[in-house]
Amino acid sequence: MRKGLIALAVALTLGAAGTAEAKRLTDRPLVDAAWLKQNLNNPDLLVIDIRPQAEGGGAAGFAKSHIPGAVFADYNSYGWRTTLDGVPGMLPPVKEVESLIGKLGVNGDKHVVVIPTGQNSSDFGNAARVYWTFKVLGHDAVSVLDGGWRAWTADASNPVAAGAVTPKPAVFTAKFRDALFASTAEVETARKQSVPLVDARPNDQYIGKTKSPVAKAFGTIPAAVNVENTSFYDDKAGKFISKAEIATLLDKAGVKKDGDIVAFCNTGHWASVAWFGISEVYGNQKTTLYDGSMAEWTMDTARPVERKFTP
Repeated sequence: MRKGLIALAVALTLGAAGTAEAKRLTDRPLVDAAWLKQNLNNPDLLVIDIRPQAEGGGAAGFAKSHIPGAVFADYNSYGWRTTLDGVPGMLPPVKEVESLIGKLGVNGDKHVVVIPTGQNSSDFGNAARVYWTFKVLGHDAVSVLDGGWRAWTADASNPVAAGAVTPKPAVFTAKFRDALFASTAEVETARKQSVPLVDARPNDQYIGKTKSPVAKAFGTIPAAVNVENTSFYDDKAGKFISKAEIATLLDKAGVKKDGDIVAFCNTGHWASVAWFGISEVYGNQKTTLYDGSMAEWTMDTARPVERKFTP
């Protein structure tokens, strides 16, 4: 139902305003600091710093030091995610997120580069989730700085700026991409059709030894396999893993790499890391992200949950 409402809202928007194809400076989902430095003065580039206060960012951290020309949109407080029908961490209504993105200065001419903190897979999830948001709204001109702020500041020759930044608002028009978004009904169908379900949570949560407070039950969706979000990111090097390494992860989990795949977690945050790795880095663009994940799945006690751990 919600997906249908999203599609209707976008159709009405497009009927009124149309949409523009953004200028893609690169097809790579990940760019390195050298590429960003080389393209920093390109007028078609817009850098969005999403580092939250808890990771040394926030408004104060951004004002102290940021990549020149960047605008600030804290992952935790800007509005990238919201609570809908009691489910936390959901994609906001299309009109709302269109407005948020437009206020940052993003329009059809901008290639967006998202800047996470760059310390671990969880903060990479901030960037992956924002990246997915742009992609699901039809804006393909988006990349993530591999290694984030950590990688940028590792090279003392990379410029930094200080002070608050006021973005120049633009008009952003979404074109919702249904193929990237999995609803609960679609996950139920996928499960019945034996479509691989990838649970990106820590193994303790996957087996039901522990659980997140947002999940109403211990365990996972029956037949799901566990590929932890942490396995996609090299914390020590501060880099996302390679296509070949992702292929190995999927092989070990017994996941067919060339068909439909649904990634999920508790609220669609860790799942965005798995989605990014499988869809964007490995290249299986039949991969979808279950936005509601276990928080929504377990709201209805009639939906099955498999607990592999025996207390």
